Amino acid sequence: MIKTAETSPIQADKITIAYGDFVLLKDLDFKVNKHDVFIIMGGSGCGKSSLLRVLTGLQNPSGGEVFINGTNFTKAEETAKNDIMKKCGILYQSGALFSSMTLAENIALPLQQYTDYSPSLISELVSFKLALVGLAGFEEFYPSEISGGMKKRAGLARALALDPEIVYFDEPSAGLDPISSKLLDDLIIDLNRSLGTTIVVVTHELSSIFAIGTNSIFLDGETKSIIAGGNPNDLLRNPPNETVRRFLTRGEK
Repeated sequence: MIKTAETSPIQADKITIAYGDFVLLKDLDFKVNKHDVFIIMGGSGCGKSSLLRVLTGLQNPSGGEVFINGTNFTKAEETAKNDIMKKCGILYQSGALFSSMTLAENIALPLQQYTDYSPSLISELVSFKLALVGLAGFEEFYPSEISGGMKKRAGLARALALDPEIVYFDEPSAGLDPISSKLLDDLIIDLNRSLGTTIVVVTHELSSIFAIGTNSIFLDGETKSIIAGGNPNDLLRNPPNETVRRFLTRGEK
């Protein structure tokens, strides 16, 4: 299938994910629109994290292709893949900060690796990114010296270091208390609105899904397919099937 420059930021074309003879997901077709906060949701074990690994190039699909801004990401050479991923940021579940480095050093790392900016400019950008996520003044703190919610925000600052067009979140609320989770949700909304960043979030947290999601897909472990899509709040008001209804209402009648 030939895509054009007008294509969505992310488009999945007949994606199949299998581990040996075990097929986890098959023939997934979906697109992420520009400026979406796009939720990948579904029950435990349905393949959410595996799909995220495929979208970010950490795992090859068993079939199908992923297109990013019109370019075939799945079949791209390694150099081209790296160039595409420089325009993307990823926030992992744990924040994935280097424990032996300060927050400033963690955030400076991609800038040092992928730009020719001067040390003084990198220092300014690091402070700006930390301020953007509400961590102004924490440059010299180590990850062990801050809370779990702050680690997530510092990880987000690093994900934003290169001004990505797309940011991927893997279970951003995992391990956070309700207040920290709400603060992170608010931050995601602010980034989406103020920077126009396209955001893809893997999560099963209903409060986050309804608070931040503008579009979504629902993965079903039984059929190994997408059984619903659209704004999560619309799906709650008018669930297309019983599986989606039970998930979005936690089984309430």
